[in-house]
Amino acid sequence: MFQIKTLNKISACGLNVFDTAKYVHGDDMEKPDAIMVRSASMHDMQMPESLKAIARAGAGTNNIPVAECAEQGIVVFNTPGANANAVKELVIAGLLMSSRKVVPAIDWAKTLKGKGDEVGKLVEKGKSAFAGPEIKGKSLGVVGLGAIGVMVANAASHLGMKVYGYDPYLSVDSAWNLTHNAVHALDLKEIYANCDYITVHVPLTPETKGFINAETIGAMKDGVRILNFARGDLVNAADILSALDSGKVAAYVTDFPSDELIGVEGVIAIPHLGASTPESEDNCATMAAEELVDYLENGNITHSVNLPDAFLPRTEATTRVCVIHKNVPNILTKITGVVADENINIENMLNKSRKDYAYTILDVTTPVSEGAVAAIAALDGIIKVRVI
Repeated sequence: MFQIKTLNKISACGLNVFDTAKYVHGDDMEKPDAIMVRSASMHDMQMPESLKAIARAGAGTNNIPVAECAEQGIVVFNTPGANANAVKELVIAGLLMSSRKVVPAIDWAKTLKGKGDEVGKLVEKGKSAFAGPEIKGKSLGVVGLGAIGVMVANAASHLGMKVYGYDPYLSVDSAWNLTHNAVHALDLKEIYANCDYITVHVPLTPETKGFINAETIGAMKDGVRILNFARGDLVNAADILSALDSGKVAAYVTDFPSDELIGVEGVIAIPHLGASTPESEDNCATMAAEELVDYLENGNITHSVNLPDAFLPRTEATTRVCVIHKNVPNILTKITGVVADENINIENMLNKSRKDYAYTILDVTTPVSEGAVAAIAALDGIIKVRVI
C-alpha cells in the first residue's frame, strides 16, 4: 500500500483519485511515499527516507525546499493552470475595481446608514467623487504569459482592451492559446510606454524580486494602474507607495496585503483570494493526486519543478527501473553497463535532463535483482533507484 501524507486539508475530489486498494492517506502517515500539501511550510521538516514525491496543490512552491528535495531524489510537483481561471476572474475584478473606485464607493455608502429619506439625495450628490474610467479602449500590459496571463489577456481583449503581452519564455502552448489580437511586446519598455494598466504574472525569483520599482514605474505612463496577483515581493512596496502619493500611479491592486499597504488611499489589498474557489481547490487537488499516482505507479513525471518531465508508455510484460541521477557525462553508459553485466534485457529507455539533474527510465524484460539495484545505486552520481 502506498501511503499519502496530507499536510493541509485536501479536497475530497483529489483524495478520491487514490484507489483504496492501493493507497491510504491521512495526516498521520509514518512512512509516507508521497506528501500532498497546499500552504503548509516544509522548510523545517525532516524528510522521511520513504518519501518519493511531494505534490503542491497549487502553482507556487515557495513553501517547499525544492533544491534540497532534488538532492534527496524527491520529485516536487505543482499544478500549473489548475487555478488559472479562478485567478483570471479576480484579476478582471481587480481591473474594474482599480478604475471605477468601487471599493471606496461602497465604504462611503456604508456611512449613509441611518440617514433615512436623505440617502437618495446624498448618493446623487456624493457619487461624483468616485467616478472612474471605463476599461474598454484602454491598453493592458500582461507581463508573463503562462496559463493565467494568457487567460487574462484573452478576457481583457474580449472586454475591448488593447492587450500587450510580454514573455521571453513564451511556450508553444501559450502562444497557440493567446488571442491573435494581442500585441507581442519585444521588451518591458514597450509595455511601460504604452499601457494604461499593467498586470504581473511571473514567478518570484532573485531576478524578478522588486522588478516593479521606482525606476520601472518612472518609465510607465502617468496614472498607470498596476495589478499584482502573482507574488507580493515582485513589487517594491515603498516605491509603489511613493508613486501613489505623487500621482504617478493611480491605483495598485494586490492579492498580497502587508501592514504598510493596508489602508492606503489608492491601494486595493485583497486577502490572497486568487485561488480561493471550490472549483480551484478541486482542480488543484485532482491534478496533484493524478501526478502522484502516475509517478508512484509508472515512474512518469509531469509538472515537476525540480526534475525533468518524463513520460514513457508502459507495456505489461516489462519491469520498470527508474533512476534519478546527476546530469554528468557518461553516467548513462555506466547505468546501462551495469544492466548489461547483470544480463538484464532493455526493451525501451528514456533519458531526460534538467540543469544539474537527470532521470532515466528503463523498461526491462528480465528480472531485476536486489544486487542489480545495489550496483546501480553504488555508481557515482546516482541519487535514487526504484523498481516498479
